[in-house]
Amino acid sequence: MTIAGEEHRKRTRSDRNAPQPETAAVEDIPLATGTVLGFPAHQGRPGALGEVHARPHPLVENPRVLVQLSFMTEGGSAVDHAVLAELSRRLGIAAPDRHARHHAMKWGQGSLRWERHTEFSTYLWEGPLGSRDGGLPKESPFGNGFSPPGTVISGIRLEIRKWTQASERLIGGFDPASLCYSLVENGKAAVITDFRQDGDGLTRMLILDRGLTPARTGALSQRLMDIETYRTLAMLGLPLAQSLSARVRRIEDRLAEITSEMKDAEKRNSQALLVELTGLAAELEADAASSLYRFGASRAYDGIVQARLEALGEEVVPGYDTWIGFLQRRVAPAMRTCRSVEERQANLSEKLTRATQLLRTWVDVEVEKQNRDLLASMNNRARLQLRLQQTVEGLSVAAVSYYVVGLIGYLAKGASVFGHAVAPELVTAGSVPIAVVVVWWLVRRVRRKHSEPGRPAGE
Repeated sequence: MTIAGEEHRKRTRSDRNAPQPETAAVEDIPLATGTVLGFPAHQGRPGALGEVHARPHPLVENPRVLVQLSFMTEGGSAVDHAVLAELSRRLGIAAPDRHARHHAMKWGQGSLRWERHTEFSTYLWEGPLGSRDGGLPKESPFGNGFSPPGTVISGIRLEIRKWTQASERLIGGFDPASLCYSLVENGKAAVITDFRQDGDGLTRMLILDRGLTPARTGALSQRLMDIETYRTLAMLGLPLAQSLSARVRRIEDRLAEITSEMKDAEKRNSQALLVELTGLAAELEADAASSLYRFGASRAYDGIVQARLEALGEEVVPGYDTWIGFLQRRVAPAMRTCRSVEERQANLSEKLTRATQLLRTWVDVEVEKQNRDLLASMNNRARLQLRLQQTVEGLSVAAVSYYVVGLIGYLAKGASVFGHAVAPELVTAGSVPIAVVVVWWLVRRVRRKHSEPGRPAGE
């Protein structure tokens, strides 16, 4: 152990053995800022360096008891700060910074540590074991004056005792049906739990110590509490997966029915089927979006649990189950269920997309057929209108010619008053072909003038 570590250990021991429970806030480790050998430091360097010390392991000696409560806060730091401010006021010390992610303060003969995580926060009290067997210690801060920042997701009571024959008899107080008992730290300690909750709702754990340093005891304690906390958080995805499984099955069955209807061209109503497929796809995407965070968080928490279990390095005690063996049998199926539902959602989304694209193609083909029939009917109507127009034009030539010849007849009769030798009837009869030709030529000229460029007038 280094000199600094030994000094820290001595200070911790002296604080615990102090006759008066003085209260003081434990300052966070300062972050490196400014320059390095005179060179300007990157703005992200303090955070990167400080993250290594973000969760320091407490130095724990036996016999001690640790009580940790985890509250769902959804990442809101305001409520946690209000709770810590009230606790600090009761102790007569300064409240932590609003942007702090962890804080520690002395509490009685022990200490209270707070940590803020993504969607939850933990309050860990470490103090003397006392004579009370089980339950919540009287000196803990979680009494009537404690205001919880949210709902409790995990509660742990971890006892650390010297490994003696008397302490071994405590193993008999655990449920033998789910008892997990194994050796860790190269046989220097034993860890025991049954993952059951006592009368206070706390998960009981026991460490039997026969030679661990306070640093190793603190690290082991933190690892065990992480296993219980994160495995509980990982299991939050199971109820959601079970509720979504039935909805995914319903969409799968309806998709199979729709694809069967799509094969029957005579009975297929493409527009109605497309609307229903779009509705199913929207429902599926809404469910996938609502479960995206929960399933992702469950995977991450399960990964942390597996890492903590592997770090334990358990040695089997004959006749007892190990922590990793027990949790793999109980937690792994739940995680596979979550992954299965997530994969079914992704596969079903692809199938709905393909079915929608196929149905939309058929709808486009049907629309093109309708457009083709509509254009054909419009061509027929245009052709009929052209023929009718040509007929009307022929009648209009005859009508106009009739009126022109009539006018010429009137003129001829009027001119006979002056004694012309030609009879008006002959003038009228002779003007008929001339009038017809002239009128026909004028009508044809007007048609050519108003016809489309490049299109023959007669079409």
